[in-house]
Amino acid sequence: MLGEDIIICENLVKIYKTKDLEVLALQGLELNIAAGELMAIIGNSGSGKSTFLNMVGGLDRPSAGKLTVDGKNLFKLNERELVEYKRNTVGFVWQNNARNLLPYLSACQNVQMPMRFTGGKNERQRRERALELLEMVGMGHKKDSRLSQLSGGEQQRIAIAIALANDPRILLADEPTGSVDTKTGNYILDVFRDLNKNLGLTIVIVTHDRMLSKKVSRVVAIRDGKTSSEMIVKQSYADRLDSIGMFEEAHDEYAVLDKAGRVQIPREFLESLGVSGNKVRMEIEDGKIVISAPEEEPDKEPEGDGTGRQRAKQGRIRGTKEKAAPPGGKEPEEDA
Repeated sequence: MLGEDIIICENLVKIYKTKDLEVLALQGLELNIAAGELMAIIGNSGSGKSTFLNMVGGLDRPSAGKLTVDGKNLFKLNERELVEYKRNTVGFVWQNNARNLLPYLSACQNVQMPMRFTGGKNERQRRERALELLEMVGMGHKKDSRLSQLSGGEQQRIAIAIALANDPRILLADEPTGSVDTKTGNYILDVFRDLNKNLGLTIVIVTHDRMLSKKVSRVVAIRDGKTSSEMIVKQSYADRLDSIGMFEEAHDEYAVLDKAGRVQIPREFLESLGVSGNKVRMEIEDGKIVISAPEEEPDKEPEGDGTGRQRAKQGRIRGTKEKAAPPGGKEPEEDA
């Protein structure tokens, strides 16, 4: 059972400025995420998905709009409050394992490290909690291993344990399966599902891999800095598949209508209709909105039965002949 919205994004804008250039990374993004939801954000490189994740994680500030996470307005947090927010509200799992783990520490020591910055636990309590988290992600047997002794998939699972060290309410994962093979990637996503189911943790995964739709309850596609479509799991299928340990693709896909009534139409849809310009026909038929390619405009004919154009052309030709000078150079005399 999902709770109230824990992430609220309204008309979110992010502009990156350099000396000679401005890049509009987010262009009025609208997105709400419920507490306890397991969802993915997909999109091509440069679509704005990682920018959005950095905003929610408190790693970057929005340029305009509204962003509220766990009741906190991220526009109004000062630096001290922002550090507290990043320490206690969100946990991050990066694609690059060098950002997740310290190579000179063991797996258990890596998981304990975030706890040292919050206080409240002694050495024994930190170690017990670290071992508990490693067992939770299936890595208890690797507690004494260092980074160089772990495979890519093992490093990612330990990174998940590190992100959970301070009991965050939201887990953010940026391309968590981007550097592992398909089998390992599926195992990592199963870990996310178990955490979501057993802990009620809100998990947001950013990826370009559309196969993730088989493992999450909602997939939001971002295109050009805006939400363009959503795929939502059919709950009857989800319950049945979940009961037998599977979670295959069983989603309804929806286009996203923003507050101004705008909707993004995928380029491949427009190409299949033969639309090349910036205009389409839109009609309501049988309770449905039908979009089609505009009819080609024929050459405009003069009013009448069509013979007027031919007569006008003949008249221009005759007029040219009548005004032409004869070979002798004299103009013809007009009739009396």
